[in-house]
Amino acid sequence: MSWTDDRVEVLKKLWAEGLSASQIASRLGSVTRNAVIGKVHRLG
Repeated sequence: MSWTDDRVEVLKKLWAEGLSASQIASRLGSVTRNAVIGKVHRLG
């Protein structure tokens, strides 16, 4: 799995809506909770 621009936008949207890292990982598919957390931290 790679972080495409589209997937990053979905991540940002879902995170802003208050979804948990686990919920976001489930919605994105083929990504782990830890990958979501790491990406959010790198995005700032």
